[in-house]
Amino acid sequence: MFTLAELEAAHAIVGTAVPATPAHAWPLLAQRLGTEVVVKHENHTPAGAFKVRGGLVYVDNLKHTQPDVRGLITATRGNHGQSVAFAGRRNGLPVTIYVPRGNSVEKNRAMAAFGAELIEHGSDFQESREEAGRHAARDGLHMVPSFHPDLVRGVATYALELLRAAPDLDVLYVSVGQGSGICGCILARDLLGLKTEIVGVQSTGAPSYALSFAARTVVTTNSADTHADGLATRSPDADALAIILKGASRIVQVSDAEIAEAVRIFWTDTHNLAEGAGAASLAAALQEKPKLAGKRVGLVLTGGNIDLDLFRRWVMPAAAETEKAGAA
Repeated sequence: MFTLAELEAAHAIVGTAVPATPAHAWPLLAQRLGTEVVVKHENHTPAGAFKVRGGLVYVDNLKHTQPDVRGLITATRGNHGQSVAFAGRRNGLPVTIYVPRGNSVEKNRAMAAFGAELIEHGSDFQESREEAGRHAARDGLHMVPSFHPDLVRGVATYALELLRAAPDLDVLYVSVGQGSGICGCILARDLLGLKTEIVGVQSTGAPSYALSFAARTVVTTNSADTHADGLATRSPDADALAIILKGASRIVQVSDAEIAEAVRIFWTDTHNLAEGAGAASLAAALQEKPKLAGKRVGLVLTGGNIDLDLFRRWVMPAAAETEKAGAA
């Protein structure tokens, strides 16, 4: 999809707006998992998530190849939209973003704060994406997809940072939404000639990529029922799946209860706030703890953009139940 030189060029583009994010070894997480653990903190970008990297590279290339582009349009549950809005503003392009009804209030506010026009449509991401495509065709706007080589090249810059800082990782857990993050990790690993095992993570309520991985072909689902909105995909991208099939060892499914527990653990053990998709990597590692003894483990905390209301309704009750069980 791209060369190491092209990935390094993307890193230079990203670096104009996003400093390299930290990768920390947290002792409490190491105690909890019984092995060495390194966390890549993509919650520390200017948009609070890894996808801002992809937007910057995508729009930079678009401005060079289509200098007369009138404006950008896309669909999102939040972080992809923030990345497009962030990059659009930096490049002087108007941005329209479709979100499903009931989308994250705080992510909506963040996209609007970056200058995007928000339109609510549909009951889920897929319906929003289809309507955004119709709007793009009608008004002559450039439709930014959820998966594209330039998006992958952009988000792969975090994997480049991580794997150069910690080339001895035995296994890396990364959440899977539309696939750009895990594909970026696979491609960066291969370009660096490393042997790190890469494990994808999906929600049990939105398992389209896990089902597709097992079937070795695209499998769509009728719903994506999870509080982790970054994982709420029901129609996998065929190109993303091809890379995942070739380069990932497996896809682990975690429940919303496991994700909520992982959000709480990230807070107690590192004092970092993770959104659902951001905590999924830790949830999977905890589920597979018996397999990790003696291994050096990497976790991608992909973002921290969780609504306070959702945190109260979803994560806090899980924490209360855990404390109650411990007291008993």
